[in-house]
Amino acid sequence: MRFLIYQNSRQGARKENQDRLGYTYSREALFMVVADGMGGHLHGEIAAQIAVQFLLEAFQTQARPRIDDPHRFLLDTVTSAHLAILGYADSNRLLETPRTTCVACVIQDGAAFWAHVGDSRLYLIRDGRVEAVTKDHSRVQMLVDAGRMRPEAMQAHPERNKIFNCLGQLNPPRVDISRRTPLNHNDTIVLCSDGFWGPLPSSLVVDTLLRKDILAAMPELMDSAEERAGNEGDNLSVVAMTWQDDARALSGSVSTMQVPEGDYETRSTSFGTEATGNTPQLTDEEIERAIDEIRSAIRKQQDHK
Repeated sequence: MRFLIYQNSRQGARKENQDRLGYTYSREALFMVVADGMGGHLHGEIAAQIAVQFLLEAFQTQARPRIDDPHRFLLDTVTSAHLAILGYADSNRLLETPRTTCVACVIQDGAAFWAHVGDSRLYLIRDGRVEAVTKDHSRVQMLVDAGRMRPEAMQAHPERNKIFNCLGQLNPPRVDISRRTPLNHNDTIVLCSDGFWGPLPSSLVVDTLLRKDILAAMPELMDSAEERAGNEGDNLSVVAMTWQDDARALSGSVSTMQVPEGDYETRSTSFGTEATGNTPQLTDEEIERAIDEIRSAIRKQQDHK
């Protein structure tokens, strides 16, 4: 496989960054994930960290070097990440369970498979248009579906942050799974939190990607999202991938054939620090304790499976 890939997360106008994201790939498969910890719930960043870490580790366990059934993998692992979050809350006797949105994508055999819970989105952009986009599990999306609101008005609506489906909620989450989607040369897949997609019209995203590859376009779009959101801006996070045919691959593209047999290349955000490497929000002791607790919650759920 060959592809361009870009990943970044910014704090925006918030006091801390509760988004987590990452990607990992073997010789024959690529996995990407974005989780947006819900700021209205205690330890939203913990829920997002558990989700991303659990999913990345599950891919590395099961991609040997590819996933047998991507649809089943996505459904099972996203549901298990939800249970790991509940386990963390129970072990730490939290009065409120941490919660997060999640969007994840497996790419193998020249096709994409994705899943989402909440309002973190996946876009498939092909030939200068948005070919597919996930549908938010939110109050404002319900209003759009009912014809009571135009999509352009979603960002300004006072209930834009009200999500009815997430990981860590009391009831089992609804995990929406895509169909198998074959990829063409230069197809771009963008996974992002609402801090990125909210301020940006789809037309601007498409136009920028027509002019530049993702390595140049995504930093420009993140700048635009921050500028447009201003003092109301949320955390904004993106993992973007452009699929490449070997014969027409752009400079800077990744070839998975460089990965040693049975190994993985991984990049993900770390708990307690900004994705861009800024000063930790927590003390070293607090970070170590949180990492141990997260690791314990994930291990318990893995052992249960």
